[in-house]
Amino acid sequence: MEPVESEPLPSDESNKDYRVQVTSKKKVMEQIKKYKDVLKTALDKQPEVAEETKRVLLQELLANFEAAVQENVLVNGRPWEEAADDEEDVDLDSLLDDTVVETTRRRRAYPKKILPHVVHSLKAERKIMGLYEQAFKPQEVLKDPDQESIMNDLSAAAPGMVKQAIQVIKSINTLQKQAEGLCEILNMKSSQATLEIHREVFGSNGQSEALLPPANSASRNRQPIKRAVEEAAAANGYVPLSKKPVGEDEPE
Repeated sequence: MEPVESEPLPSDESNKDYRVQVTSKKKVMEQIKKYKDVLKTALDKQPEVAEETKRVLLQELLANFEAAVQENVLVNGRPWEEAADDEEDVDLDSLLDDTVVETTRRRRAYPKKILPHVVHSLKAERKIMGLYEQAFKPQEVLKDPDQESIMNDLSAAAPGMVKQAIQVIKSINTLQKQAEGLCEILNMKSSQATLEIHREVFGSNGQSEALLPPANSASRNRQPIKRAVEEAAAANGYVPLSKKPVGEDEPE
């Protein structure tokens, strides 16, 4: 008979990991604890074995069982030693309830515990205050009636004085604005036409000419407005009404 040749195993089957995939360390530990309780009764029906030997064998059995389970388990694809511990789920409602209960208990119990100490402190403070003695008696200060009346008068007159001060300040501001406007008017330079009108109205006396600035050469040669009007009327044969003879009758 020819020997049967064994077929080579595929590489993927040789590298396949047969460990159990789990997602929580906590659940695995619960199962280990559950089966440990079962294994603890494995040597109960062996009366011929000494108690010390039972204890040692039981410890080795439980340790080997736990190590074997941890070695053949992958937690989220990682070995037992590398896997992170599960975070305990925090129940906020239960935590809040516990906090409320604890706070209520303290509010009821602590005031009763604190009250004797507070009373003792108050008594000690009163006792210490009783040891102080007044070195002198305070003297009452008598008010001067004249000074009191003066202060009342000043207090009554203060609002009126404030109003007057405000009005004075406003009038000062108005006067200052008017003075500034007057300064601007005085500093203005008169035009040539204004100077001629001023000369015709006030005449050419020495005082007015001294006050007025000298005109240019063109204005000196120009005749006064009144004389120019009279010459134009005479050239046209027109005589003003004011210069007609008194006894001349109107033409029929």
